[in-house]
Amino acid sequence: MDSSPPFKKVLVANRGEIALRVIRACREQGIRTVAIYSTADRESLHVKLADEAVCVGPPETNLSYRNIPNIISAAEITQAEAIHPGYGFLSENAHFAEICQSAGVIFIGPSPESISLMGDKARAKSLMRETGVPVVPGSQGAISSEEDAISLSREIGYPLIIKASAGGGGRGMRIVHQENEFENALHAAQTEAFQAFGSKEVYIEKYFQNPRHVEIQILADAEGHVYSLGERDCSIQRRHQKLVEESPSPVLSPKLRQEMSSAAIKAAKAAGYVNAGTVEFLVDDHRNFFFIEMNTRIQVEHPVTEMLFQYDLVKAQIRIAAGFPVDPPGKSFGHAIECRINAEDPWTFAPSPGTLDRFLLPGGPGIRVDTAFYEGATISPYYDSLIAKLIATGRTRQEALDRMARALLEFEIDGIRTTIPFHLALMTDDEFRKGTYSTGFVEQFLLRRPWEKRRKSDMT
Repeated sequence: MDSSPPFKKVLVANRGEIALRVIRACREQGIRTVAIYSTADRESLHVKLADEAVCVGPPETNLSYRNIPNIISAAEITQAEAIHPGYGFLSENAHFAEICQSAGVIFIGPSPESISLMGDKARAKSLMRETGVPVVPGSQGAISSEEDAISLSREIGYPLIIKASAGGGGRGMRIVHQENEFENALHAAQTEAFQAFGSKEVYIEKYFQNPRHVEIQILADAEGHVYSLGERDCSIQRRHQKLVEESPSPVLSPKLRQEMSSAAIKAAKAAGYVNAGTVEFLVDDHRNFFFIEMNTRIQVEHPVTEMLFQYDLVKAQIRIAAGFPVDPPGKSFGHAIECRINAEDPWTFAPSPGTLDRFLLPGGPGIRVDTAFYEGATISPYYDSLIAKLIATGRTRQEALDRMARALLEFEIDGIRTTIPFHLALMTDDEFRKGTYSTGFVEQFLLRRPWEKRRKSDMT
């Protein structure tokens, strides 16, 4: 491997733990870094650890972390050669990637064309059909009229789901159980899609009641090499927001894992994809899998894969963007699981911003914590509620779960409410430990009132 730095200087167009993650990956490769920050993040750790820092605006994201002119100006002023977008904000914005190119700054990610193609969920699904990748039954593209939508819904059969063509994260999405609900759900989805993404386009597909949500991590370089780094099971989620991710998935056979990896590689090649990406699938009760979408960025949950393969995905992103070929990943070993520790009520998930009066991190064998917070830091109401990602590894799933439970007990945060009690109850839940859960598990889990069990155990 060439030991010379891929770039002299990289601007990190993000905040929080992912900005810190990118800064560390750059530093280990001898690359100088530029942090951007809003006035609310002036004392943030990513600002303190970067070589340079530029304020790009007030707390509101549209005026700071999504402010393309200010970010490009910051890159030009500091003479950054490349921009790493992290996840969220501008990471899947094809227009931003195009502007980077026009400004002579390398965008550390896929091409604007790939971002645009895979970001249009309807176009992406059409491409997958042509490529032979299994796709959830549904509309061939964005629906053209309400009449066509109603006709198609009868063909697909209920229940079905209406989704925004231009976005994700549960926005612009409605589940419809019977025809008399369809018209209202369609209008609501279109309105929400327009408010969130600036486009009313939606598409329709069959809704599976109890699927697994499994994603495949891929890496691709400009020389045509595409590698799969296995799967992450993201089925533990609430309102389409992931809470826990683990790998390997407890339900995939070696044969199914290979088939899904091959489909993900085929999808990436069809899209002309270069850099790190994630191909997301639904797996039904009969172990059939269907393409959902491709995320054209680094994922929040990428540490799960990094720990299993002992492979630095962020470094790989940077090297690929600089024109280097992908270093082939080796074999995975053991089991890894990640819990997202959020500044939220553990049972209602209501936001809980405030100051971290106490912040004591866990440690020990097989434990990794990705965070940009420290004791005395403030959780801002302007941004995502993620405080930390807690990752546990073990030789077996049971060992990883036991380590996670131990680490959660060690993790002390005062001053705000967090989701640590939720995760601790989950890690010690008999049904979850069986590994047979689906995307509807959390709702059923909360109906069992796990906080009452926690109170009883605390009293004994």
